[in-house]
Amino acid sequence: MTQKLESAIFAGGCFWCMVQPFDSLPGIEKVRSGYTGGHTINPTYEEVSSHTTGHTEAVKIVYDPKKLTYAELVSIYWEQTDPTDAMGQFQDRGDSYRPVIFVADDTQRQIAEKSRAALAASGRFDKPILTTIEDAKPFYEAEEYHQDFYKKDPTREALEMSQRLAFQQKNWHKN
Repeated sequence: MTQKLESAIFAGGCFWCMVQPFDSLPGIEKVRSGYTGGHTINPTYEEVSSHTTGHTEAVKIVYDPKKLTYAELVSIYWEQTDPTDAMGQFQDRGDSYRPVIFVADDTQRQIAEKSRAALAASGRFDKPILTTIEDAKPFYEAEEYHQDFYKKDPTREALEMSQRLAFQQKNWHKN
């Protein structure tokens, strides 16, 4: 019997910082860094960094929905981001770092919208939830040196993660 895999695409700032939180979860087949949402075909990192392609750095997560649901992935996504900041994430500023949930179909859209509404109603944040939910567009994998960056350069990854981790501790891991 063939395993039916699904995918989720999330943008939450630097894609280096978005891989590790999903990578080791049961049911995750792979997490790839890449670019999506723009108008350039097969963009490079340099092109996306120029803020002229319309693309956002994102991760594409391929998973087994029998082991991990899309709703669970969305919940994990929220905890990786500052959903009140539409102009980037942490030290990464600009449109290519904006937080977006890219949905593949109406089911994903309904789950994401319900989750965003629940987060907004929770009172966890004093500011509005600005993360957008958009239709998925072609996903272009980033260059190989960007893949699994947290494994390739853990020291630099730790530097990239410092502001994100402080935000998570303050806003998501309160006792």
